[in-house]
Amino acid sequence: MLQLRLIVPADLREEVVERLDACAGVAHVVVLPGGAVRPAGDVVLCDAARESVDELLGELRALGLPERGAISMDETGLTLSAAADAAEAAAPGEGVDALVWEEVAEVVHDESTLSGVFLALLAVATMLAACGAVLDSAILIVGAMAVGPEFGPLAGLCVALVQRRLRPALRSLLALAVGFTVAMALTVGFSLLMDALGLFSDAKFAAARPNTSFIWQPDAMSFVVAFLAGVAGLLSLTSAKASALVGVAISVTTVPAAANAAVAIGYGEYAQGWGSAVQLALNLSGIVLAGVLTLLVQQGAWHLARRGRRTR
Repeated sequence: MLQLRLIVPADLREEVVERLDACAGVAHVVVLPGGAVRPAGDVVLCDAARESVDELLGELRALGLPERGAISMDETGLTLSAAADAAEAAAPGEGVDALVWEEVAEVVHDESTLSGVFLALLAVATMLAACGAVLDSAILIVGAMAVGPEFGPLAGLCVALVQRRLRPALRSLLALAVGFTVAMALTVGFSLLMDALGLFSDAKFAAARPNTSFIWQPDAMSFVVAFLAGVAGLLSLTSAKASALVGVAISVTTVPAAANAAVAIGYGEYAQGWGSAVQLALNLSGIVLAGVLTLLVQQGAWHLARRGRRTR
């Protein structure tokens, strides 16, 4: 169950409560008249089955509630209530399959915004991957994959494309373009500094690296892995399974490919640089394609599930 906290102008209270009462998946409606000070209005609380929330939020948006009041939503955790059980049973579909677009859009908005923290994490991850590439250390490569924050804007781009929203798509593309450009430029400088200190060398980088050569030798499996990771990533995002995102992060070589390309540029190893760039492009395109298709399939399946439940 999800808990909704609404700040409702007095003239909208009756209509909002009617919408809540008419929603099969809503339970525990509480009205606190005059409970809100800024903005002024009544506080309305309710618990709602996840599978009913998306449609309910759309109705509340249509009333203009976000503009005149406020809508907040949180996970309730444990709810022991026969009324809540009945509301979940009456709601169409299954909660785990439910798409709550407002929730997804909010998550990807935060994760796909270009910020200092995003740039710092991506730069650090790329430098860490550069160390892994030169030292042929698979452990460092995996660590860099886990640190990299690039899946956020990739997911944001997928959501924006499915919803046909230009500004969020441009925001995600900006974060990716600027993020990788800055991270790779800093990694070029980092690799040259490490070379000057005697910690990196062109000989090490050009030598056979059996543990990490996959980074700059893309093949069909590179796209397949990226595609599968994109499916898993979007499913984990829409079902609020954040723990699964760690597995997604360490399965795709976006950051290592960018790092290897940066080191290759520093040493003039253009064959490796080109291979790394192709690997990076394959991974990014595979994730985006998979993410868009996953969201479209989820959206269609959810509409069918809701329609089927209503006709029973």
